[in-house]
Amino acid sequence: MSTLPPCPQCHDAYTYPDGNLLICPSCGHEWHPAEAAAAEVAKVWKDAHGNVLQDGDSVTLVKDLKIKGSSAVVKVGTKVKNIRLIDGDHDIDCKVEGFGPMQLKTEFVKKA
Repeated sequence: MSTLPPCPQCHDAYTYPDGNLLICPSCGHEWHPAEAAAAEVAKVWKDAHGNVLQDGDSVTLVKDLKIKGSSAVVKVGTKVKNIRLIDGDHDIDCKVEGFGPMQLKTEFVKKA
């Protein structure tokens, strides 16, 4: 018996095949297994200027960013070292000196 991949949308493990497609009974998502594998391999993170980012890079902010739930602002030009790239709405997980851990979007940084 072969093991099927979990749903790429809701990550439910109970998927089943239907012809060439895989279907998730929890959320109803249908996908082609080859397309999902190609999408995962092809994920590339780019900064505001189109430079490719990697884990461990240093970046600089290109825009003032308000911190949600606070009156503090992270100013343009702030350098962030040793970033970690993640999937999601905010692509970068990092620690900003003076502000602590936070997540940033790649569209607001440039590679340092």
